[in-house]
Amino acid sequence: MTDEGRRRALRSRWRTASLAAGWPFPSDWASDAVDAVCSAVVAEEDLADPLADLGASRAEAGVGLAGTLQDLAALHAVSEGEHDGLVSADPDAVPAAMVRATALGWSDVVARMSVGREVEDPLTGLTTAGYLRTRLHEVYRAARVEGRAAGDGHALVTVSLAVNADDYPQMMAMVLIADALRIVFDGGETTSLLRSATAVVLASRDRLLPARCLQARWTIQHRLAADPALHGCGPLLLREELLPDDHDQACELLASL
Repeated sequence: MTDEGRRRALRSRWRTASLAAGWPFPSDWASDAVDAVCSAVVAEEDLADPLADLGASRAEAGVGLAGTLQDLAALHAVSEGEHDGLVSADPDAVPAAMVRATALGWSDVVARMSVGREVEDPLTGLTTAGYLRTRLHEVYRAARVEGRAAGDGHALVTVSLAVNADDYPQMMAMVLIADALRIVFDGGETTSLLRSATAVVLASRDRLLPARCLQARWTIQHRLAADPALHGCGPLLLREELLPDDHDQACELLASL
């Protein structure tokens, strides 16, 4: 079979495997980046740049990171060995180098697309530290008008990773942490990314807060433990921080976390 024939066959198997794995829009699967990846696989060339372009192409088309990596898993499944029928597209079986190149290409585009939406971190979807400081200012102003201390009604819940891994596992861990925090703190709380490995929730200080903190800890630990690639991310530190007397002190607290 010619190289062109092998490329076409690989492309067809990849598309079939991706659709079987749940790709939702069959007519939008094809792209120039797909053809470039197939050519590189057939020629046994380095895949870093073609996969980065694939990730970028998927991001530009509005495909989420989970869908992009599932599509990558389909490519990996059909490009390994000989296959007569359908294969199982397992994201956990994809080599880290392939995942890294694709994810970084995807995240670069998402970061560029976020220009003008600076209050939100493009990867995790959490608000920025600057937005959190603004929200804290509003909380302190409202407390002053009502004649009470800001700490009476609100607290900061911080979640930090003591990271013993490289940038990619940390990035993926924070995506999982962000999703877990949004699920647990779903009542309009401000959930922000303070630093690359630290998230903060400006939460109501009520009788449910301790239970929510326990639920958040369990959910995050369960999700991190379920992914072997993230076992180097830890330990997890979750704690409740009392709000200080004024906004300036609160900003100093954020800087120290």
